[in-house]
Amino acid sequence: MAFSNNSDSGAISDINVTPLVDVLLVLLIIFMVTAPTVSYPIDVNLPQPTLNPPPQTQEPPPPIALRIDATGQVFWNDNPTPLQAIPGMMKETVQRDPTNQPLLEIDTNEDAEYGILAKVLAYAKNADMKKIGFVQK
Repeated sequence: MAFSNNSDSGAISDINVTPLVDVLLVLLIIFMVTAPTVSYPIDVNLPQPTLNPPPQTQEPPPPIALRIDATGQVFWNDNPTPLQAIPGMMKETVQRDPTNQPLLEIDTNEDAEYGILAKVLAYAKNADMKKIGFVQK
């Protein structure tokens, strides 16, 4: 026991860890305060909740199947299409009915270049396409 009144025991050999714990807690608080907080704002357009959703009056148009194969060839509804023609086709599709756009289903080969997919996504964004999905196999 640390608080014994036994006079024959001599010095107490237990280590007092209270000052060590105090110093460690102070250091922990200092490091927590001085550590940089990593926070980068990301703008995300989330749909807002509505109590009364508008009724679906129009039948959605058939989806557009856009496929990119391993060689980088782009297929629009299974028709080979040059990459430069894709932006015009997307804009034309959106201009037909901007409120009732078809779903753009993108299917890429795992060996396809990412740069081509990035261009297709940029074209879709520039054409203001709202419905974009990826096909999983």
